[in-house]
Parts: sequence; C-alpha cells; structure tokens
Amino acid sequence: MPIPSKISSLLSNDYALSDSQIAFYKENRFIKLKQVFNEETIDFFNNIISEKVNNLTSTASAKEERSTYEKAFLQLFNLWRENDLIKELIFSRRLAKIASELMETDGVRIYHDQALFKKAGGGITPWHADQYYWPLATDKTITAWIPLQTTPLELGPLEFSAGSHQIMEGRALEISDESEFIIKQNLKLTNLKHVIEPFDCGEISFHSGWVFHRAGPNITDQTRKVMTIIYMDKDMKLKQPENKNQLNDWNTWCPGANVGELINTKLNPILFQKMNLKCTLI
Repeated sequence: MPIPSKISSLLSNDYALSDSQIAFYKENRFIKLKQVFNEETIDFFNNIISEKVNNLTSTASAKEERSTYEKAFLQLFNLWRENDLIKELIFSRRLAKIASELMETDGVRIYHDQALFKKAGGGITPWHADQYYWPLATDKTITAWIPLQTTPLELGPLEFSAGSHQIMEGRALEISDESEFIIKQNLKLTNLKHVIEPFDCGEISFHSGWVFHRAGPNITDQTRKVMTIIYMDKDMKLKQPENKNQLNDWNTWCPGANVGELINTKLNPILFQKMNLKCTLI
C-alpha cells in the first residue's frame, strides 16, 4: 500500500518555524508545535505503526515481570528498518528540518527511532534525561515526540521541566523509581516551570537530550500511542562510553563507529542538511 500523495507531499514540505519559536527552544530546550501534521496523516501512521507494534510484541513479558520503567509502555526500536511506510515518516524532511533548525545545526542524522505504547493502566514514565544513555560527544541532540492520537492529560502526555538542561544533579540516573524521586526533589529546589499540557492531534514536541522530562500514568481504557525520533547533529562524534548503557547504545545504534570520530554508520544516515550555495560572479 503506497502512501497517499497528500501525505507524501506533507512529509516533504517544510514547516515554518518563527524566530521566537527557535529562541523559546534555545532557552527551554523543549517546544510543542501545533499542526505539524494533519489528522489524515496521524490516522494513517497510527494504523501502520499500531499493526507493526502488535506484530512485534506478541511475545512481550507479562506486566508483573517488568520494572517501573518497563511497565510504563511497550517500547520498540528502529521501526524504519521493519516497514518502508514507517520509514517515510522517520526519514521525512519535514521533521528533520525542524530538528536541525531548533538545534541550529547544518543538518541532522538519525540516532534511532522508538515506538512507545502505554497501555490502559500503564504507569508513570519517571523523571529522567535521555542523554544519560547516549555515547554522544555534544548536546546537539533532540527527540521528536509524535502522539498518534489526541492526547489529553488522562492518557499521560509528556511533561517537561523548562530549562532543566542546566541542572547537573540527576543526570547520572537510569530511568527508575530512584530517578523519579531524586530528580523530582531536585527540581523542587529550582524556579523552573513544570509544563503539563495535553497534545492536540498533529501537535508534536521536541526536546533536547539533557532536559528533564517525565509522563504520567494512562488512566484511560485506551492505549496511548507515540512514535519518537531521536536526531543528532550530522557532525556528531562518538565519545568514550561512561556507563554500561552508553556502551550498549554504541553497539546497538551506531555499530562500527569509532571513539572520537564522526558517527557515520549505515544506521545513522543524514536526514537533512543545509545546502551550501556559492555565488559565482560572471
């Protein structure tokens, strides 16, 4: 089944960011953008991604055998390698250009994607910073959080501590009950704004690797379905891993990359880069 032409066109068209939106992201290290996609596009990918997730999770562990983090959602990675239609979304110029412009880079590569499906009754996603897990040399990283439905507070949308990329305490914590408690207490000592808002259909958030964020429980009888894409500066280099999780990420998401060198593996293609236009005088 090919992607409908209207959806394919939208994926390749640019989303116009304002200077004030870029400035907001620079200060807070997160932003929510409305109408990035229309309802037709969200519904299309909801169906495609849901089918793939259902097929891949038929052997998932029983809920009681999982940790607090694992109980929060079903998590599957790099669906772009599993389905060509999903790849069209993950590799879309529209999203990659937003990521590059918010980070103020000359382009972005994919680090990896992941589907996060929080089933009815699914618990919290504890406070954490994503980049604890990533062996990446700079903070030029950003995640697009793409709800596949309208997401009211009852479904457990993503929450942010605005500007918390400046906070060092809690960065060395895995996602866990401990991170929820310690980071929550640390953030209470700051004047940073805790942003908890619903997501409209087609609204997408972008957040940096070091900003602290969490999500509440899903207290509805429906599954909260989200697709995420992690981007990094196209010139990102691999750093020496600082914990076992970063070592695992090196081997899993950028195999063959060398410490201190550009991450340029088959799993990390450039998804967007600025064109260098040169003027020629005649």
